[in-house]
Amino acid sequence: MSRQRPRTLAVLTEWAAERYGGAPALRFRSRAGGGGGWTDVGYTALRDSVRAVGRGLLALGVRPDDRVAILAETRPEWTRAYFGALAAGAVIVPVYPTAGEEELAWVLADSAASVVICEDAAQAERVAAVRAKLPELRHVVLMEDGGGDAAAQGARGGDASGEGLRRGGPAPLDEGGGDAFSSGAPGRDVLVLDALPGPAPVEELLARAASRTPEDVCSLVYTSGTTGPPKGCRLTHGNLAVVDDASAALLGSEEGDVLYLYLPLAHVFAQLAQQSALVQGRTLCYFGGSVRDVVAELREVRPTHLPSVPRLFEKVHAGALSAAESQGPEARARFDAAIRTGLEVAELRARGAQPGGALLAAWKAAEEGLFAPVRAAFGGRLRVAITGAAPIAPRALEFLRACGVPVFEGYGMTESSGVITISHPGGLRPGTVGRPVDCCEVRIAEDGEVLARGPGIFAGYHGAPEATAAVLDPDGWLHTGDVGAFDGDGFLRITGRKKDLVITSGGKNLAPAPVEFALQQSRWISRAIMIGDRRPYPVALLTLDAEEIAAWAEREGLAPLARPAGHPTVRELCRKAVDAANEQLSGPARIRAFAIIDGDFTVADGSLTPTLKVRRAVIAERYASEIDALYHHRPIKSEK
Repeated sequence: MSRQRPRTLAVLTEWAAERYGGAPALRFRSRAGGGGGWTDVGYTALRDSVRAVGRGLLALGVRPDDRVAILAETRPEWTRAYFGALAAGAVIVPVYPTAGEEELAWVLADSAASVVICEDAAQAERVAAVRAKLPELRHVVLMEDGGGDAAAQGARGGDASGEGLRRGGPAPLDEGGGDAFSSGAPGRDVLVLDALPGPAPVEELLARAASRTPEDVCSLVYTSGTTGPPKGCRLTHGNLAVVDDASAALLGSEEGDVLYLYLPLAHVFAQLAQQSALVQGRTLCYFGGSVRDVVAELREVRPTHLPSVPRLFEKVHAGALSAAESQGPEARARFDAAIRTGLEVAELRARGAQPGGALLAAWKAAEEGLFAPVRAAFGGRLRVAITGAAPIAPRALEFLRACGVPVFEGYGMTESSGVITISHPGGLRPGTVGRPVDCCEVRIAEDGEVLARGPGIFAGYHGAPEATAAVLDPDGWLHTGDVGAFDGDGFLRITGRKKDLVITSGGKNLAPAPVEFALQQSRWISRAIMIGDRRPYPVALLTLDAEEIAAWAEREGLAPLARPAGHPTVRELCRKAVDAANEQLSGPARIRAFAIIDGDFTVADGSLTPTLKVRRAVIAERYASEIDALYHHRPIKSEK
């Protein structure tokens, strides 16, 4: 299905301004002073601020296909920098703000970034620390100059001249155009996004943007690198366009729609959400900067579209369940009955029927006491919530469906421009990731690997032909590395990763993903890692959900636990969770012993990638003594 859209993302803001004019394009909360109201920026104003950035980058000498890196959290300046650089003909290199020093240096060096746009002085200092490893880097630009809220300044001051707000902030680049980081320290000769010097003529920028083609590379998005250095996926303007079109045809759009975005824009999933919102004339609303405030902001913003990872939805479910349990067994029983009622009504309505009699009466009671308040927690207008990156807990999905919150799972990877399959209002089957989108052909290889082919598949890894050949065969099939299967109606179910396969010393082949997913259905468990390669049987390392354990301790009248992992009752909660998970698993895959790890796995400690994927080798090495101990103790009695 084709629809009206710009030829490339380089001209998107020009195209959108012609169609949507003063309609609100961006909505954001001031980060200065700890909060405040929401500010709207129209499509025409967005175009003007993007022009200012693009003209400034041209004046810095940015050439077609130069790499411009963005190192920042999700915020409106990220969007302005992204489209400004694309208009200047550059290739975007998104960098996770949580990336460690080694990964930061690798991505900037491997991509040969000539410009890095940093969120603030703290991020610029990190670039300065690795500056000696970046021979191609010419300029560092700050989104904030320390003189106030950058988003609001850009909304007011992003004029077409590019002459922004200096106010005694960091000095502009000298007239000679030397290295903007020659001093090696932020604060001297560092440029500011709204004060780039000597802007090029607007006609030059428009000509540069118009010269970009769908076949040109739009961005180098680096993969997580769970087993080695990240690889840069070359995504073209055409790749991203066809995937957006295919998804939009399924999810729909209406006037006045608002998309709330808290996911990192360094991830292709968030970039697709940004693109989709602006192509369709939605308002793109950014979170205020703190993940803790997301639920409160959803009530204020009242979005119609919400891309998210499963954790947000699972936390809402856990909170509602915890509230019911705090009122005693009868309240928990009413909660469970309400969910059963909601699911029965949802099934009826999906078939075009309506409830009546006792069922309708029960639904109305549940609607008033549970369903409506849950929908209100998401703002009350949510029509489409898309979740991906990891499977969502079935109980959370059932809870939200019963409450009337439409959550749809999707599946994709950076190499597929973010989307391979997607669930949608006309095609939903719980436990699956939907059917393939129209632009993607999918088949299952003999060994169970999911293969994908189509115009959304990437153009290869940057500077890595051997790595490209390993995943992209001569017939154009992308070998995803995921294992899955189709059901009789064409819905895809993902069951694990090929490279994570565990082979026990007895020769049993075990996929960790289903085991870990079963364990993580427990509200007490944050992460579960299955261990068992070349071992006699599988064991697990568990981390605790700190919020759930703290709430449990408070309900039990316990003092705050200094070390929950060592508390005997907490261990018993986890033992019961392991037993429950084992009931769902085949005999060889059942967990025979477990250890509870203090704290959680994090990006900062190197056990998770910036996209929150587990670095299994790192964890296995770090907790080698705990793992060895599990094989020297009596296995738990959960081997039914």
